[in-house]
Order: sequence, then structure tokens, then C-alpha cells
Amino acid sequence: MSSILTNTSAMVALQTLKSINSNLAKTQDEISTGKSVASAKDNAAIWSIAQNMTADVKLFESISSALGMGEATVSAALTGAEEIVTTLNEMSKLAASATSENADYDKINEQLTSLKEKIDGIVDASQFNGANLLMDTVDGTATTFNIISAANREGSNAPEMVYITVDAQDLKTDVQDATLTTIADNGTAEDVIGEIEDMRAAVLTAAATLGTAKAQITDQGTFIGKLSDSLKRGISTLGDADMEAASARLQALQVQQQLATQSLSIANQAPQNILSLFR
Repeated sequence: MSSILTNTSAMVALQTLKSINSNLAKTQDEISTGKSVASAKDNAAIWSIAQNMTADVKLFESISSALGMGEATVSAALTGAEEIVTTLNEMSKLAASATSENADYDKINEQLTSLKEKIDGIVDASQFNGANLLMDTVDGTATTFNIISAANREGSNAPEMVYITVDAQDLKTDVQDATLTTIADNGTAEDVIGEIEDMRAAVLTAAATLGTAKAQITDQGTFIGKLSDSLKRGISTLGDADMEAASARLQALQVQQQLATQSLSIANQAPQNILSLFR
């Protein structure tokens, strides 16, 4: 039955055209934004997961910066400790020379004092951004230096911060405050050699501790970088548009739109054909 009041064919053609136009608009949005899930309305579950992962990436970027600062602080102290060891070697050589006959004790004592002052200066200077791991306290109060190293998240809970802790090595007590006996003969020269060895043992222990901490920080920084890259790939997989597929879908929808428009035009002309029945 044909009706001039209700054009069923036009209604169907119109709904088809609206559906095609909607899909075409969505595809065009994907191509312009590069995302298949750009907002919660596109896919609430995936969008929520992607947002959490994006927040984690930002957090890891901050952690990476903190690890870099921490590594620089430890490196400054480690460099100082290594330089102190070199200076102590010079002092040990000087003290050993004092055990020889006809040694110039005054000159040797003067050089030892100068080198000891150099070591004291190295301990004071081995700081980065106000933190000195060679002193008895890192910043005048704290005896440990905490470096944020990771953020562990369980489900949708807030992330839990994880830290690498480096202890102050207290070369102030073991080296700066240590005194050297004045060399006056072979016996006092041997005493000084022993005092230098005590300082060397303390510095070597500090250097080993700092070296281990630096290696841990470096490894953690590498891991955080790889983990951040993995999260970025995951976010891309969840929300980025497949541009090849979107391009093919766009062309197909454009053809469908043209055909649907022609179908609607034909359907709209159908009632006019009824006029021929009354001629």
C-alpha cells in the first residue's frame, strides 16, 4: 500500500543516512585526534584504564628526575671519596719516607698538614644541591638520604612510593676530626702511617657503600625508563586509532553516504508517482 501521509521508504532511508553520518563523524574524529578512545563516552572502561596509566607515566617521569638528582648527589660524594683515597696514598708515601735516615721531618710534617687540609676541604665540598653524603649528616640534620625510586600501584588504589636510602658516611668523624701525630723520629713516622691507614679504611668503606648505591640508582633509572616506555605503548594500544583502518573505513563510509543520500532522494520522490494514478 502506498500512502501520501507516511513514506516508509523515506523513513528507512533517512535512518540509514543518519547512522552512516554518525559513523562518518566518529571516523573523522579518530583521524583528526589520532585516538579511537578520546573521552569516556567512547569507551568508559578503556578510557579510565588509559588515564591511570597516563598518570603513572607522569609519575615515572618525576621519579626519573628524582633518581637523576639522587645519582648526582651520590656521584659527588663518590668522586670526593676517590680523591681522598688518592691524597691519602700521597700522605702514606710521605710518612713512609720519614722512616729513612736524615729525613727532613719539618718539611714532611708541613706537607702532611697541607694534604690533610686538602682532604678536609674535599669532605666539605663533596655536596650536591646542599646534600653532602660524606659528612655526619646529609643536610645538617638527617643522617640518611632518601631517593624516590618507584611507585607501586595495586588496582585502582593510590600508588605506594618506594625509596632507595643512602646513609651519611661520616667522614667528618673518621677523617676530618682525625689528627696526625707530629713526626719526630722513626717511631712517630710509623704511628702516622697507622693513622693514615685508619683513615684510608674508613674512606674505602664509604666509597664502596657509595659505589654500590650509585649502581643501584643507575639500574633503577634504566628500569624506570623501560617501564615508562612500556606504559606508553600500552596506552597507545588501548586508545590510539588504527590510521590505516580508519582511512579505509572513511572512504567506505563516504561511498555509503552518497548511496544513502541517493536512496533518500528516490524515496522522497515516490509519493509523486501516485499522482499518475489520478490523471
